[in-house]
Amino acid sequence: MAMTLRQLQYLVTIVETGSFTRAAEQLHVSQPALSRQLQILERSCGGPLIERGGRPIIPTPLGRAILPHARAALVEVDKAHAAALCVVNACGGELRLATLHSISLGVLPTVLGAWRREHPDVRISLTEKLHDNELQLALGAGQADVAIGPPPIDWPGSLFPLEAEEFVVVLSAEDPLTRRSGSRLHLSELAGREWVHFTEPNGLSKIFDHACESAGFRPRIAARTQQTASALQLALVGVGPTLLPANMIPAHLVARVLLPDPPVRRPLAAYTRSRPDALTAAFIDVLTEHARPVPAHIASLAGISAHRPASPPLP
Repeated sequence: MAMTLRQLQYLVTIVETGSFTRAAEQLHVSQPALSRQLQILERSCGGPLIERGGRPIIPTPLGRAILPHARAALVEVDKAHAAALCVVNACGGELRLATLHSISLGVLPTVLGAWRREHPDVRISLTEKLHDNELQLALGAGQADVAIGPPPIDWPGSLFPLEAEEFVVVLSAEDPLTRRSGSRLHLSELAGREWVHFTEPNGLSKIFDHACESAGFRPRIAARTQQTASALQLALVGVGPTLLPANMIPAHLVARVLLPDPPVRRPLAAYTRSRPDALTAAFIDVLTEHARPVPAHIASLAGISAHRPASPPLP
């Protein structure tokens, strides 16, 4: 018969109080119930754990051998309870996030900074993926608590829409288009250019191709990269224009970007396998408040609000 935490607690309390009566009072149980549980524990251990008839009650050699482990087990239970309370109150534990590389560079830094200030004792584990489907797989495999990316179709869990990302064309400082009046251009004006494109499975590749197709051309390729940050750097040094989420563009580079007309946008959402627990829900609140898919300097350039509803999903 396996011993239980309750039985170990009864043994420790009997020894520490030196009395069945005081132990029963402290534990809020009847004395017969206390004695019965101790007897069950003794049968499980193979012998008496306390010396009967003496005052105060003292443990037998077998009891002394078990007591340190019983006390340690009770301490671990208290620690587990405290850890659970910390997670419930968002003051401890670990939160595992899965997102796309571009979102980790553009949207999440401000969010994670705000989260850290509000919840300094919660550890963050950030997993970055290249494609939307990998986020869903990470959630399904239990590798993440919440995913941030384009909203999946027919997601069976909980989904929390965020504002949509605005995409921009990034050019080098020497590109004559950066000196034109107005901040918008039709992508067809760049049909003859060679672009910095993305290698599969980067999810931006599909957005890129669809935007160009809608403008009536297939992009010629100067270079391909899997990494979103690399595409930005290659465009800035003149390898070719590229199409990136606006939140990746620092304010000091705003003169090197133009906005596609019509706009190219990507909806975003946070989603979980099931109803979020207290820690995950607290993070989603911070994410919703501080996420800036359209940074202020791009919103000003575009003449749009920096806070607007998400656009319909891209095909």
